[in-house]
Amino acid sequence: MPDTHGTPTPDLFEQEAAALERALRARDDPALGLADCRAALAELVTHFERLMRDSRRLIRRSDREERELNLLNDELQRLAAQLEYKARHDSLTGALNRGAVFEAAARLLPLGGLALVVLDIDFFKSINDAFGHPAGDLVICEVVQRLRQVVPEGAAIGRVGGEEFSILLPGLDLQAALMQAERMRSAIAGRPFDGLPQRRVTASFGVSCTARGGAFGDAYARADEALFQAKRSGRNKVCAAVCHASLDAAGTLA
Repeated sequence: MPDTHGTPTPDLFEQEAAALERALRARDDPALGLADCRAALAELVTHFERLMRDSRRLIRRSDREERELNLLNDELQRLAAQLEYKARHDSLTGALNRGAVFEAAARLLPLGGLALVVLDIDFFKSINDAFGHPAGDLVICEVVQRLRQVVPEGAAIGRVGGEEFSILLPGLDLQAALMQAERMRSAIAGRPFDGLPQRRVTASFGVSCTARGGAFGDAYARADEALFQAKRSGRNKVCAAVCHASLDAAGTLA
């Protein structure tokens, strides 16, 4: 059969087809002697055995290539998952990055109310200046570890800036969110840091609540305003947006 350019396509089984044709003629020729019939059959068997060997070899090669393709596919899926994880998470702490925090909030707000806690490590620049950036990185990592130990199930922790973090608390009202933020504040300030035992580390907190379907940008701005209030009023505090209630370092509602 010719190809698209008019050139005849070579028959890969030309020899086998010829041997089969001779065997068929031998079968249908009553006058053919036994020796000729046996010769035609022997030739056919030879070609059949070669085809069997080639087929087995091709099957083994195909199986090997399929295994290799499966391994490559698994590796591609692993790399894709790794890239997706890196695109959504902070490389230092493993917390969500800023974009992922906003994406998570956009998914949660249509489903129900959402409380937001933003926090900032107090005097963090002085930690870097006095002890170096590696020490500062250890403090940031330990802050996230301590937050993970106290946040409720379903909460999402994000690192949205150098020393600034956000925690999404789905379904919590303002009072419950304030109490959760106080637990976070106490977890950070309550004992020396493993990576910086000679320096007390504290953080200031701002809390806001947004009703179902609300705008997360507005919630973030109000929580950020509450955070600055906590900073201005002495740090190591939890302050709320809306009514600007606050919890002081002793945990008393002010």
